[in-house]
Amino acid sequence: MELISEIPIALWIAGALALYMAWAIGANDVANAMGTSVGSGALTVWGAILVAAIFEVAGAFFAGGHVTDTVRKGMLDVSLVDRDQLIYGMLGSLAAAGTLLVGATRFGLPVSTTHSIVGAIVGFGVVSVGPEVVNWGKIGQIVLSWLTSPLIAGVFAFVIFQITRAKVLDTKNPVAQIRKLGPIFFFLVFFIIGLVTLFKGLKPLKLNLDLTEALLGSTLLGFIGAGVGVFFIRRVELGREDPKHRFSRVEKIFVVLQILTACAIAFAHGSNDVANAIGPLAAITSAISSADLGVKASVSPWMLAIGGIGIVFGLATWGYRVMETVGKRITELTPSRGFAAQLAAATTIVVASRLGIPVSTTHTLVGAVLGVGLARGISALDMRVVGKIIASWVATLPIAAGLSMFFYFFFKGLLTG
Repeated sequence: MELISEIPIALWIAGALALYMAWAIGANDVANAMGTSVGSGALTVWGAILVAAIFEVAGAFFAGGHVTDTVRKGMLDVSLVDRDQLIYGMLGSLAAAGTLLVGATRFGLPVSTTHSIVGAIVGFGVVSVGPEVVNWGKIGQIVLSWLTSPLIAGVFAFVIFQITRAKVLDTKNPVAQIRKLGPIFFFLVFFIIGLVTLFKGLKPLKLNLDLTEALLGSTLLGFIGAGVGVFFIRRVELGREDPKHRFSRVEKIFVVLQILTACAIAFAHGSNDVANAIGPLAAITSAISSADLGVKASVSPWMLAIGGIGIVFGLATWGYRVMETVGKRITELTPSRGFAAQLAAATTIVVASRLGIPVSTTHTLVGAVLGVGLARGISALDMRVVGKIIASWVATLPIAAGLSMFFYFFFKGLLTG
């Protein structure tokens, strides 16, 4: 009991808030990543939870990194912030971002976790020091990403689905076409999985592969994927065609492709976005234990455990709300449409990561779903739902900032009173 009593109360609060934030990330951000798979029928809700549990936690533990930004995305000039301000501000940021995500999830709205925590950090920076502490150029990049993320992913998804429809679904014999082209689809999926993992998922491990090495490794993985594709296609050919649905055997192939892509996105998400929950926790721990307020803070295994466990419980307990929005309410999805959306989202993440363009996984996936819907005509989209989602994106930063200002003063009064 003596050891427990020696742990500062701020650290106990930080641990609880980090778990709350991770739970909110699972309910919103992970849920939208799994939404296309659930909406198309490729995975059941519990199947999506299992995939997320394995790959999100694996990404967090094996590629989550041993250090993290004390201030996400370099939003604040840390040299202008003192120790107490950083502690109150990070507590406020976790409470604010988690609360915003919970509110968005309540209404089934997919919002960006990164933008939530960034908005919260900007809010505490402004009230604790002043506007000069904020890197407004970075804020401009994030606002621009509201356009670039969904637009790039939407274009990719539109093109991928149009090719799939022209070369497979709209042909006289789609089964014969998927037999010929299926291995190519599997090659592309495994190739992109390789690049997502190298450029995004394993970034914290600092493998430092150059572009040529990354492409060679991913190409090798692609050929392995083509072999896997031949195996699955032969197994599906042995099954019976559903007389009520001429695409039933073809769609079974796309189910496999979609699940594989979902695994890659979940791993990359776990390795990166877990930092949104444990980054502020690591910053508080570092500030309490030393006077050094550097831009990087060490991450302990117990912090990664909080992030990983919280994310899975969030998806399991409340994730169905956002999964329903992304998977069913924007547009009707089948496995082939869901595959096009997820491959487009993964491709966008790869391209953006390589070019250094800040993109949101949430905005990318929603944009890809919109692109698939547009490929079937504007009437295939529920524009009321789309309008609500876009409005929630625009409101994320200012609402997170406002909540953070409130919680900053709340924790300052609590811990100094």
